[in-house]
Amino acid sequence: MADLSPLDHLTRLLARVPGLGPRSARRAVLCLVKRRETLLLPLMEALKTVAEEVRVCSVCGNLDTRDPCALCTNPKRERHVLCVVEDVADLWALERSHAFHGLYHVLGGTLSALEGIRPEDLRLDSLTRRVGEGEIQEVILALNATLEGQTTAHYVSERLAPLGVKVSRLAQGLPVGGELDYLDDGTLTAALNARRTWS
Repeated sequence: MADLSPLDHLTRLLARVPGLGPRSARRAVLCLVKRRETLLLPLMEALKTVAEEVRVCSVCGNLDTRDPCALCTNPKRERHVLCVVEDVADLWALERSHAFHGLYHVLGGTLSALEGIRPEDLRLDSLTRRVGEGEIQEVILALNATLEGQTTAHYVSERLAPLGVKVSRLAQGLPVGGELDYLDDGTLTAALNARRTWS
């Protein structure tokens, strides 16, 4: 590692970003170096700002420069509907669809025996607290249609059952094994509109 040139070091770091392999990372580095003034330096500033200012919202788990985040403090959001998602990327995907206007709760993952992710590793206590406060009338489980996602959805629905809140899920038109972040806006909108009570 100590013998790596700065370009090789940057390439290796970029190759660790999801969606970028070694070749894509090399192309990105080359583009950045060629466009030093218009791309590389502004990117460095943007990365520095994000590293210093972006934090996790203590209410919903979203990323923002303030806490609580802009979604949680927006008075125009429907405060009686809560959409539970696995990751911030899923929240952003739903926001891009413009189909949901309520509040969110990011679990921070899904239950997985293989990966050792247990209920206490997720933001389930804060979810139960939020719902228990009484303002939430419906919880939409917008978890990925994977085995882990469905296992987590079942666990969450059982945990919320004593609170007497309506629990629904996205329509099963979502592809099995599909992840929300990779779905188009139309599919997300249709899935939200066709949601049904969890059973």
